[in-house]
Amino acid sequence: MPKIKTNRAAAKRFKKTGTGKLVRNKAYKSHILTKKSTKRKRNLRKPTVTDATNVKNMKKVLPYL
Repeated sequence: MPKIKTNRAAAKRFKKTGTGKLVRNKAYKSHILTKKSTKRKRNLRKPTVTDATNVKNMKKVLPYL
């Protein structure tokens, strides 16, 4: 049985927590920051757990993570 290739783009964007959940960084933090409130920008810094609807696909793309 051959090895499964890991999607390298996804591997750079997702990390696994101690309990096995996938963690991702939030989008919309790179530009047009003047109109976003300080609170909104601060909350975009924090990583968040990947939604359950996407986890099945992500496990397929990241078999060894």
